Amino acid sequence: MYRIENLSAVNPDLTYEVMTQVNEIIDRNRGNPGCLIPVLTECQDIVQYLPVELQGYIADELNIPGSTIYGVITFYSFFTMVPKGRHTIKVCMGTACYVKGIAEVLNRLHTEFALSKGETTKDRRFTLEEVRCLGACGLAPVVVVDKDTHGGVTSDRILDILAQYE
Repeated sequence: MYRIENLSAVNPDLTYEVMTQVNEIIDRNRGNPGCLIPVLTECQDIVQYLPVELQGYIADELNIPGSTIYGVITFYSFFTMVPKGRHTIKVCMGTACYVKGIAEVLNRLHTEFALSKGETTKDRRFTLEEVRCLGACGLAPVVVVDKDTHGGVTSDRILDILAQYE
């Protein structure tokens, strides 16, 4: 049984304030058929990920087996069990971007921010994702930060672009 008082000791992201919001979400949805995905989505919006401790708490509160919650989280790609950054950097690995030098941009991200594919910076500022194509080949090489598309990105320009995102 997960107790709200003990969660922040186990996971510092699960503060009393965060768990108060989680409880409001659970209370608003409790007893509604099909409430699990909306509850998980809203909780992830607050915590930015769904740690095991939070999964156990939700399972207890909604009287749903933890294995069911884990199964849903691991099935749907929009859920994550690891912390994500405040900003997501999507680097296009399509042919046009690759030919025009996106590998140098990736090398610079690794050098400057210690970021590799699928990783998040220690300060949780950025998460790096490599994507197959962003559909902006005419702007190659392309990087999307959150919802902002940046074309003609170079290994030097990426630092100026990311400086805009705190």
